[in-house]
Amino acid sequence: MTEPLLQPSLGIALRRWRRLHHVKQTHAAELFGVAQSTISRWERGVQGMEPSEQARLEALLSARLDAAADQALARLVRDSHRPVHLICDLTHRLLACSPSRASEFGVPVAELLGRSLWRYSTEEIVRKESALDSLGWREVLAPPALEFPSGANDSAIIPIRPSVCRWTRMTLSDGTAARLVETL
Repeated sequence: MTEPLLQPSLGIALRRWRRLHHVKQTHAAELFGVAQSTISRWERGVQGMEPSEQARLEALLSARLDAAADQALARLVRDSHRPVHLICDLTHRLLACSPSRASEFGVPVAELLGRSLWRYSTEEIVRKESALDSLGWREVLAPPALEFPSGANDSAIIPIRPSVCRWTRMTLSDGTAARLVETL
């Protein structure tokens, strides 16, 4: 089961994907079997999506590590001595993890790869996530990184202790976005 996403974020991500791939709203509407005006309303965040439409869009926009450059990025994360991990910027699915971060987890990292980490978020992380669109996070000229207090949770699976967290947004080879998450 996927975690619910913020509709405005999904619409902004759709608009960004269309611009990166030179896809007009009319063509996107054909892909989804909806009217062009529906695509426009999704992108502006004024109309929600049906669950099946949201699932199709998430599948289209989810970060994948298919290209050699993306695999190299994942390898750098996996080889890092710092507590870092890489997630899909849209779905929060875990893409790669350093050994020091994995040692903090209550389950083997293999059980978490490809799964959303959203359910383990703290209130502070949820607040920062909800502010990303107003900060221009998903725009072409996004802020290079954001630092904020992480807060804490009581999860035995992915414990988060009070610290400072840094998010760095990265565009992968296919135009999808990943987020490097660091504990400072």
